[in-house]
Order: sequence, then C-alpha cells, then structure tokens
Amino acid sequence: MTELAGKHIVLGLSGGIACYKAAELCRTLVKAGATVQVVMTEAAEQFITPVTMQALSNRPVYTSQWDRREPNNMPHINLSREADAILVAPCSADFMARLLHGRADDLLSLMCLARPLAQVPLLLAPAMNREMWAHPATQRNMTQLAADGAHILGVGSGFQACGETGDGRMLEPEQILEDVVAFFQPKLLAGKRVLVTAGPTFEALDPIRGITNHSSGKMGFALARAAREAGADVTLVAGPVHLPTPRGVTRIDVKSAREMLQATLGEEPRADVFVATAAVADWRPAAQSEQKIKKPASGAAPVVAFTENPDILQTVAQGARARSGALFCVGFAAETHDLAAHARAKLVRKGIPLIVGNIGPLTFGLDDNQMLLVDAQGVRELPRASKTVLARQLVAEIARRIAG
Repeated sequence: MTELAGKHIVLGLSGGIACYKAAELCRTLVKAGATVQVVMTEAAEQFITPVTMQALSNRPVYTSQWDRREPNNMPHINLSREADAILVAPCSADFMARLLHGRADDLLSLMCLARPLAQVPLLLAPAMNREMWAHPATQRNMTQLAADGAHILGVGSGFQACGETGDGRMLEPEQILEDVVAFFQPKLLAGKRVLVTAGPTFEALDPIRGITNHSSGKMGFALARAAREAGADVTLVAGPVHLPTPRGVTRIDVKSAREMLQATLGEEPRADVFVATAAVADWRPAAQSEQKIKKPASGAAPVVAFTENPDILQTVAQGARARSGALFCVGFAAETHDLAAHARAKLVRKGIPLIVGNIGPLTFGLDDNQMLLVDAQGVRELPRASKTVLARQLVAEIARRIAG
C-alpha cells in the first residue's frame, strides 16, 4: 500500500491518553508510503516516549524549539517547510485552544503558527473526555479553527479511558489514514451527489435458504470511497456484505433486489451520478415459503417457480430521461464470455452513456480487477490494478464526462 508515497507528514502529538494510538498511526502512515516526522509536546511525553516514536518513524523525534540538531536552531521553520501536511493526533482541548489564540510557547504550536498557510495544511484529530468535547468553549474553538483553515477530522464515540462513554475519542488509525489519503485526492466531484449500489442481492426461498451470488461488494465500496475522496456527497446502497462503510459515506443496507430498487429510487432524485455496481439477481422465487422447505421422504427435488426481478439500472435511467434530468448513469457488466459484445448490447438496452465490464469472472472477492470502459464511441481497457486504484480512475473518468 503506497497511497501516501512521496508525502512528508509531520505528526504532532499533544498530551492525552490517545497518544497510545499515535504509535499505531505512525506505523500506518509509514506503511502507506509517507515519510513521518514526529514532533511531541512535553505533555505528550508523559504518555509515550520519543524512543517509541523514533523506532516507528525511523526518524529522530523533535520535542523542543531549542533543539541543537538544527544548524540555524529553527526547527519550527525547517520542519514546517518540509511538510506536505501537519497532522496533530491526538489534538487535546488545550492544544486546540493554543492554536486558536496563536500561542507559540512550544515547538508544535510554534511550528503550526509558522507554517505557510497556503502550502502546508493543518489536520486535527481531536481527543478528549466527552464533556470536554461537548463544552461550548471547545465547540467554539473547533468552529473558529475550521474557519481559519484547519481541517477537523472529527472524533469517534465509545468507551473512554476515564470510564465514561460518548463522543470525544480519537479516531482509529485506519480511519485517520483514510481521511489523510482522501485529503490529498483531487476534488473532481466537489458539490456532486453520487449514488452507488454494491454487493449481491439475496432472494429468499424460505426463512433459511435463498439465491445469491459471489459478489463481495469490494468494487462498489471502493467506488463509494473514491467518490467521497473526490469531494462528492455519497450514498451507498449495499446488499448483504461484510465490509466496513467508507468514511463519510451514508450507507443503506438491503437484502433483496426489490429492497435495493426501493432504496435506490428513494435516493436517486437527489443524485447527479448513479453507479450500479451491484450484482442484482435477475430472478427470484415466485413465492417464499413461510417455513423451511423440508426434504420430501421420496427424495424428489422441490420444484421452484421463478419470476423476473425489476431492472434497477434500467428503471432509474428511464425515470431520469422521463424527467429530462441530468443524472449520469454508469452500469457494470460481469460476463463469462464475449464481454465487449455483451457490454455493448447492455449499453444500448439500458440507454446509458457508460458500461464498465469486469474482465474475467474471477474478480469476485479479489482486491484487484481489470476493466473495460464501453460507450458509444468504442472500448477502452483499464489495466489490472487494485480496485481502489481502478475506482479512482473511474471517478476521474466520470468527472471528465459530466464536466464535458
């Protein structure tokens, strides 16, 4: 994973028990390819040692503005000029107040004040007791810091070190990484609303068994994440999958094709882009047994009658055309043979501008993929890459088309 390759991140630690998470955060940022320079306040040193952070970052840790390792004795200038971003995690209530008032009495606050505002963004991951987080002074400070240009990553909720439960926990390292990666992505869909369907559907035969497919939902979830990274407001309608919701994405869980259609139609009127990655069952049992279907004593197989499911993509596309709406629809095609031909036929049948074809039936459940982009002008291949990379490429393609 090299999503932050070439990025130089100054990781600032202020005082708080969440410093224990900063160790894993540092390791996570380094694994993502970033160069991490740790700067710690005196209060942070009460919770975790510079030795630990040096071992994880593979760089000397700075704790004082009087550090003599700098030839000009100006680490607050040198460190801030080298950074692509300054990330303060944990950011305590006290440190937020220091930043708000322009305090510069330790290296970290001095460096934040001295950073070039236009070139070096400041990202804050607050961490404090739930009452401290909810206090009007903290909320005022956070609002003003955001108005001054700082990027507040938000807080988590749950059990706290003090024994209380509520908002104020520092986000988990993987969540912060996701936010940092998103921050550096171009905001190609800023102001747009994107609706994504993902995963399989499950069509019940009885209360226990049903018909489904091998779709893992990974491509759809990657697209939802990529669209959010690009600045879009994203809603994800997900079939039965076991995947974490991408940061900042609104998720609606469904099971059957009819449930997915209902959820999609409820969100579609507000969308600018609809991406139908879900592997929706074409057929469902005509009737669902209220009890488990028992095996007959004769051993004969039960006869199941099927009826056709609604075509979600075609329904949405037809509705948008009937309203003369500007909804940009993208479909997906998973085929076992003649992918390009089937994708072209689907493009015409659905009446949409773009179909994405999965090359090969073995992409289900994998972390990588290879895709064809099929439109009225022809076919273009996206070479094999991780689904995250492909999702960003597809988002860029969608942004280019709707801008044109």
